[in-house]
Amino acid sequence: MFHNLEDVVDRFREVEGLLSDPTVMSDQSRYRDLTREHADLSGVVKVYGRYKQVLSEIEGNRDLLQDSDPEMKEMARAELPDLEAEQQQLEQQLKLLLLPKDSNDERNIILEIRAGTGGDEAALFAADLFRMYSRYADSQKWKVEMLSYSETDGGGFKEVVAMISGDGAYSKLKFESGTHRVQRVPQTETQGRIHTSACTVAVLPEAQDVDIDINPADIRTDLYRASGSGGQHVNKTESAVRLTHIPTGVVVACQDESSQHKNKAKAMKVLKSRIYDQVLAAQQAEMAADRKSQVGSGDRSERIRTYNYPQGRCTDHRINLTLYRLDAIMQGEINEVLDALITDHQAALLSQQERSA
Repeated sequence: MFHNLEDVVDRFREVEGLLSDPTVMSDQSRYRDLTREHADLSGVVKVYGRYKQVLSEIEGNRDLLQDSDPEMKEMARAELPDLEAEQQQLEQQLKLLLLPKDSNDERNIILEIRAGTGGDEAALFAADLFRMYSRYADSQKWKVEMLSYSETDGGGFKEVVAMISGDGAYSKLKFESGTHRVQRVPQTETQGRIHTSACTVAVLPEAQDVDIDINPADIRTDLYRASGSGGQHVNKTESAVRLTHIPTGVVVACQDESSQHKNKAKAMKVLKSRIYDQVLAAQQAEMAADRKSQVGSGDRSERIRTYNYPQGRCTDHRINLTLYRLDAIMQGEINEVLDALITDHQAALLSQQERSA
């Protein structure tokens, strides 16, 4: 796996030189791409540099074991276990750093949450999930922009769609797609019985123009008056926009803005992302056809997580992770869950690489 690391170092040095080239600096798109590549390569180069240094020190200490000076031999013998342990640690780091990158990892996301079984309680849970992801996004210094929503009288959401913008948004949240189940006593329950409700969550990478080429003739545009809060404007103008992609049947509505033009632009972003996600899901299904399970496979019929309020428990069923800190998780402290999912995914990729090596 490490045979091409010198090539990585050479490319790193080449990128460093390009970043100081005035011609490159004047091309903002290329400069941004090179800056991102430089950041990706720098971690590998740093760890690889330390790895070579440790290998050299191990070799030197092994030579000292043959030294005639007893003190030098003892010093070398004492240092070797720590150096060999660090070698193994660095090798593991390099394996992870050299795993194939998901080309979508640095993208913004479209987050879609829909209430499922459970009626009003499911809608309230959808609002709780949206709040959880919004607070997590705030902790990451990401921007959350509401695109469309359908509220219930009780303060829940039948559906809510939002754009989350920030570095690595998709890489962190891409495994959240699936069915989320809640077990708790609703406020309207007089006999204290626990009800089970569910919501579906979809995390879509924001599509770029180069990803999806949509023929304008394939899109039907419908205009209508926005519903819900919005003051007098709601009743006077047809600012809400509904886009239908005729070949796929994908429908997107947006009413959050007072401007018809802005709503249409937002709806087009969601439309492109949903169609792009269909393409990705088909590719992933083909790649995973011979595997029993895959974290983040895009199968949204799968129950991925249960939030049990009476026990204060959150369980992710894909990796058998159970945490008894539900209150903190619902406040957006979900790093432990997300990191565990990413680690599990990396372990699966490493295992796959080792089998094919």
